Amino acid sequence: MPIEDQTLFDDLAFLYGSEHAGPVYEHLASLLTKFHKEYPELRSRPVPGLATGRYDERDSILITYGDMVRAEGQAPVRTLARFLDRRLKDVVSAVHILPFYPYSSDDGFSVVDYLAVDPALGDWGDVARVGRHFRLMFDAVINHISAESVWFKGFLANNPGYRDYFVVVEPGADLSQVFRPRALPLLTPVQQSTDEGKTVERLVWTTFSADQIDLNFANPDVLLEIVEVLLFYCAHGCDFIRLDAIAYMWKEIGTSSIHLPQTHRIIQFLRRVLDQVAPRVALITETNVPHEQNVSYFGNGTNEAQLVYNFSLPPLTLHAFHTGDATRLSQWAQTLTLPSDQVTFFNFLASHDGIGLMPARQLLAEEEVADMARRVERLGGRVSYKINSDGTQSAYELNVNYLDALGDPDAPADDHQLLASRFLTAQAIMLALRGVPGIYFHSLFGSRGWPEGVAETGRARTINRQKLKLDELDTELSTPDHLRHLVYHGYVQLLEARRQHPAFHPNADQEILLGNDALFSLRRTSQDGQRQVICIHNVSGRRQLLRLEMEVLGLEASSRLADLLGGPPPRSRDGQTVQIEVQAYGRAWIDVRRAETSDR
Repeated sequence: MPIEDQTLFDDLAFLYGSEHAGPVYEHLASLLTKFHKEYPELRSRPVPGLATGRYDERDSILITYGDMVRAEGQAPVRTLARFLDRRLKDVVSAVHILPFYPYSSDDGFSVVDYLAVDPALGDWGDVARVGRHFRLMFDAVINHISAESVWFKGFLANNPGYRDYFVVVEPGADLSQVFRPRALPLLTPVQQSTDEGKTVERLVWTTFSADQIDLNFANPDVLLEIVEVLLFYCAHGCDFIRLDAIAYMWKEIGTSSIHLPQTHRIIQFLRRVLDQVAPRVALITETNVPHEQNVSYFGNGTNEAQLVYNFSLPPLTLHAFHTGDATRLSQWAQTLTLPSDQVTFFNFLASHDGIGLMPARQLLAEEEVADMARRVERLGGRVSYKINSDGTQSAYELNVNYLDALGDPDAPADDHQLLASRFLTAQAIMLALRGVPGIYFHSLFGSRGWPEGVAETGRARTINRQKLKLDELDTELSTPDHLRHLVYHGYVQLLEARRQHPAFHPNADQEILLGNDALFSLRRTSQDGQRQVICIHNVSGRRQLLRLEMEVLGLEASSRLADLLGGPPPRSRDGQTVQIEVQAYGRAWIDVRRAETSDR
């Protein structure tokens, strides 16, 4: 397959100038042609379980570390594969194994070698075992690389091959406009060898830590290296590539160095590269920023990321449960439009990180954000801060287990039925919204926070990263009154209901229903217009009623209504309205079938 794509050339010309684009394009074309010859099946590899399209209502993605469950004498990723086969086969469709490469810090996000599996976790064969029954998501941690990597060691040694792989800043450069996501120095001094055998101090750009050295994408050799990395991931079975911290990819003195046009163009370039040789592989951008900037990574709906993390959802859902009022959540959800049917949201509530507050700052008042932070601290969580441009600090992340975060600091924390019901209703909101759901391991299996881990590591994010013993986890999941049992079985019920209804397709129509501020309610309609589901979620501790006009919903008196979650079916007494009752922190997913479609 010859690679002749004018658009790829135009991307390179935009980034590096027309005079430099030609040689880079020739190198790229050689790479892609070679890859296609070695892996021709990737252009037409089918996705298991899907007749057409990239995803449907049966899709959900589990987010987990490779060693989240451990068994004596067994490689952790192999243990994970066996555990997931027993517990989640035909429940979730995909698994995101968080960075499983050799690393030096940040629980995997300071990668030493992009092309290797950490021997402490297993090998590529173990990763493939997970992929036997699940689609795979890999991380591309390409904004930065470990200070222990061959690339950076080559830079320090003044190896010509790596001399321009990193961003070196001259002393005194004006960096006042640079957006800072962390309360850490932007530049790190290092000692680089000279041609004369001496050393000289260089200031290298480190957005996140002194061990995570930012790559210099202004050097086209770096971009080509990263293309080879992504192709390697495609060859090893991934269907989704998560672009970590991608908003900071391009640096330019005198700018904010976030969301720059060159960053968007690189993502578009990577999308076009994969479309050439592995079109079933989707890009997911991880940009923990306000909603308007976040969704800009869809591009025009056809040329950039296929999925975008829906970062405003976790803090807004938490705010709704803290206040017992879903108004702000509902108002925001009304704005969730997509630029095309080729893209969708990656919805999540919990992750290996904390609950980002930046995406909530344009949607909630500053005091409301501060109230959430104070409440989380009372619940045993931590608050992380960033440096603002004026030198002040502000909270940017809540480090807390999401189940704990939903709690009431003035109420008992040992009522497992209440805890499970409230938590599952929050998760049901995430599952009901348009998009593909991402489910963190500790959410699906009903974990609490791990403050002992924070004491051990000194890092706030450890509170939600506990590693579990397999035998203990299995025992707790099999104990009927244990919180893990209640959450896991309730979650599986939600996922099974979602998998069976075409209105939950990630691109199916979505309408937010108003009428009771304590309820977050929406209507999903299947793409063929024949099936509907009305999803109602009570964010308050009191029983609530929702009255819906049948005519407004386009329903007839003969329409059949049934709760997919096993509750009593609502009925219309007057043939004009439907009244749905939802218990405190309860939920109902009402399947709606018109008489002519009731047997389909």
